[in-house]
Amino acid sequence: MFHSSTQRRHWTFCGGEELARRRAEGNRRARARAAASGKVPQGDPVLLEPHEELALCKYYEKRLLDFCAAFKPAMPRSVVGTACMYFKRFYLNNSVMEYHPRIIMLTCAFLACKIDEFNVSSAQFVGNLRESPLGQEKALEQILEYELLLIQELNFHLIIHNPYRPFEGFLIDIKTRYPVLENPEVLRKTADDFLNRVALTDAYLLFTPSQIALTAILSSGSRAGINMESYLSESLMLKENRSTLSRLLDDMKCMKNLIKRYELPRPEEVAALKQKLEKCHSLELSFNTNLKLHAEALVIFLWNRKKRKGYEDDEYVTKKCKMDEEEWTDDDLVDSALL
Repeated sequence: MFHSSTQRRHWTFCGGEELARRRAEGNRRARARAAASGKVPQGDPVLLEPHEELALCKYYEKRLLDFCAAFKPAMPRSVVGTACMYFKRFYLNNSVMEYHPRIIMLTCAFLACKIDEFNVSSAQFVGNLRESPLGQEKALEQILEYELLLIQELNFHLIIHNPYRPFEGFLIDIKTRYPVLENPEVLRKTADDFLNRVALTDAYLLFTPSQIALTAILSSGSRAGINMESYLSESLMLKENRSTLSRLLDDMKCMKNLIKRYELPRPEEVAALKQKLEKCHSLELSFNTNLKLHAEALVIFLWNRKKRKGYEDDEYVTKKCKMDEEEWTDDDLVDSALL
């Protein structure tokens, strides 16, 4: 249940200001480590500002969605939602200057397939990269190297509650208890569009899945000229609870405003920022020297936990961390039709 979940306790925040503060703190830590390395003076223009990091995260999150949309076999929506949530959570506390979003986005998708039990082999997964077999093998090595780090940075909170299940639940409820609307299925297409658009915003970090699902349905009804306020007041029995109804309507308005205000960075802006990002990683600032330590510490943790549960054998193997810069590029992520 969502109300007893780690998502509610640890990953649902009070407002956009807290998200901005966390991202700014991640940027500050990365800048401090860069200055401490002696290779980049504090305040050097090669380093990215918080708003520039956010623009790159928006760009790569959209690339993540494109990759998932083009994935063969077709990827379930719950897996896509889980991958996006992993990506959002990771960069709340980490910097793109330390961990390249190109590999993190693929690692998020790879881990989401496992957690949501979408059974594809590692070869099938990297087969969706428009790369040579050698390039696909290298990408897989990097994904496996970063997977343990991703799990640790997510604080082992891997179960994601997406709005898709409550959305279906609301549709069933409307069909059953709200005869005013003869054919609730007319709401589906526009509501799906709302869910796709809101997934790009910070709404998943600010609101519950049921709030997002309900807003999608009411927004769809509004666009179709259907007033569904009586569903809230009568069917959901909020007529006598004015304060709850008022908060719910305020949250819905906030979600709609998030969608209205959301803008993807312009192509020329992305090109300039990607140049700065690649410059950061080409300087070999040793941001990732702790990656192997992360993996080894996590393996020890998992080993000890399994031993406590009575498992005697384990086949976890840590690989030597490869620090070479990626040889594959963004153009290898999706089919050329999506570029």
